[in-house]
Amino acid sequence: MTLATEPEHIAISKSKGIGIDWKDGHHSQYPLIYLRDRCPCASCTGTHGTPPRQPQAETPASPFPMFQPALKIVNAEPVGRYAIRIHWSDGHNSGIYSFDLFREICPCAECSVAARV
Repeated sequence: MTLATEPEHIAISKSKGIGIDWKDGHHSQYPLIYLRDRCPCASCTGTHGTPPRQPQAETPASPFPMFQPALKIVNAEPVGRYAIRIHWSDGHNSGIYSFDLFREICPCAECSVAARV
C-alpha cells in the first residue's frame, strides 16, 4: 500500500456517503449513488454472465416518479486492512471496495483530470 492508497481517516455517513482522508494529504468524498453505481462485485459488473448494473440517475427523469426509498448504507465493515464491504438498503452486500479502488474512482476534479491524461 502506498501513501496514496492508505487511508488516514474514514468517515461514513449512512445517508450521505463516505469521506476518506488519505495519508498523502488528498481528500475524497463519495456520494451514495456514486458508490452504489461503481460496486465492484461480479453481479454488478456483469462478470459472470449477468447484465451489468445500470447507473441510477441523480435526479428522476419524470416529474412524477414512482416512489423509491432513499438509498442508504445499512452497515459498513472492514475487510482485512485493505477494503470495506458495504451493506446497502437495497439488500445488496457483496461488493468489496478496496482502498485502491476508492482512490481509482475518486470523483474530485483533480483526480478526474489526472484520469483523462
